[in-house]
Amino acid sequence: MTEITRRERLRMPRVEMPEQPAGERAHTFTEVNLGLTWELAQLEAMRCIECRRPICIDGCPVGVKIDEFLGHLAKGELTEAVEAIATDNLLPAICGRVCPQESQCEGACVLGRKGEPIAIGHLERFVADEARRLSIHPVVEPVAPTGKKVAVVGSGPAGLACAADLAKAGHDVTVLEALHEPGGVLTYGIPDYRLPRDIIQHEVAGLERLGVTFEMNVVVGRSVSLQELRTDYDAVFLGVGAGLPRFLDIPGENLIGVFSANEFLTRVNLMRAYERGAETPVFDVRNKKVAVFGAGNTAMDAVRTAVRLGAAEARIMYRRTSEEMPARREEVRHAAEEGVIFDFLVSPLEFLGDADGWLRGIWLQEMELGEPDASGRRRPRPIQGARYEVPIDMVVVAVGNAPNPLLLSTVPDLDRTPAGTLIVDEESGETSIQGVFAGGDIVTGGATVISAMGAGRTAAMAIDRWLSPPEPAV
Repeated sequence: MTEITRRERLRMPRVEMPEQPAGERAHTFTEVNLGLTWELAQLEAMRCIECRRPICIDGCPVGVKIDEFLGHLAKGELTEAVEAIATDNLLPAICGRVCPQESQCEGACVLGRKGEPIAIGHLERFVADEARRLSIHPVVEPVAPTGKKVAVVGSGPAGLACAADLAKAGHDVTVLEALHEPGGVLTYGIPDYRLPRDIIQHEVAGLERLGVTFEMNVVVGRSVSLQELRTDYDAVFLGVGAGLPRFLDIPGENLIGVFSANEFLTRVNLMRAYERGAETPVFDVRNKKVAVFGAGNTAMDAVRTAVRLGAAEARIMYRRTSEEMPARREEVRHAAEEGVIFDFLVSPLEFLGDADGWLRGIWLQEMELGEPDASGRRRPRPIQGARYEVPIDMVVVAVGNAPNPLLLSTVPDLDRTPAGTLIVDEESGETSIQGVFAGGDIVTGGATVISAMGAGRTAAMAIDRWLSPPEPAV
């Protein structure tokens, strides 16, 4: 492509991501976003004005050299773009699909101050997908083995990022996963139409090429204790996430038809419960009325999954307004296009059931917004006397998660907060037990994929330093 001036770049419109039509995608689990073509990707990359100080990098929790990979992509240099990304991120196809770029790298892009930021996420996905299509793998310089062994507990984003960096440093890394497929929340929490399973498998295979070993069906705290791992390995990283669902603590939550988002999505995503003859079938939502409580990305995943399973009516019920929804704007837009109904300023008081214990309705409280709370969002408060009942057949509760106590209950020496998350050194991720590090949702509570990866990388650097102390001065 011909050289264009900075002024011409500022006038270029942001490229739109091609998508499946809403009427078609609402009935299938195939991916919604179809990906960019080479022409579209290069046009979008050429919008970059090559800032002297690329603050978009500051917005990326893993520090991807965004300016470098965009520069190579604009010139059609795919291999070089792959290498620029792989220095800091070995999961680009995943991050390009599910990271909240609008509040991170793209949120920092200077073009967003007066117009549309560079579509960094879409371009990262394009580079990763093209590399996969052409079997281009990043070059990793061989490092002499250190002889040190590290156990990474959990194969979610924090664990995968930590394992990758430790393997590149020459350590012998084993990832222990409780479920039968790797990926953690990437596999059990995110539906195929947002993150296809083969993408996860491909990027996990990249870690295996680095020498990382994966052991499935290992429940640390039951199959093996943390104390045993600390004996058998030189260091341990805990990246087990926050897999314990929170509930609403209202009457009727034990009725048949009330699910946590974790259970609902795990059955559908990991166990293929929607398939005929599945060993763990999901609740039959065909022609049923479904309500999802919550307004984050998990809530969007749950309600859009219900649409695809044939729900007659799928609703998001949220106690604030659309302005306060924490879900990505793209996910909200996609949900609305697929027919999801949004009920704002409502809060459940009670789930109502029939004589046989089946959910049949919800008693709702109308809300209004007051002053901002600790999250910065306006606090919802009930409107006195404004209550009503709605018929419903299934409820999914998606209001957050806490760390699963299965592992932590077996290790009383691990310091934790009143909320159950682990207390770690902010700069290293080291816990109160020497040689045991942690990062991701088990430390922060439910957060984003990329922030968990950033925590995994931080811990990997600290573990590497801890395993490779400097030589004493002569």
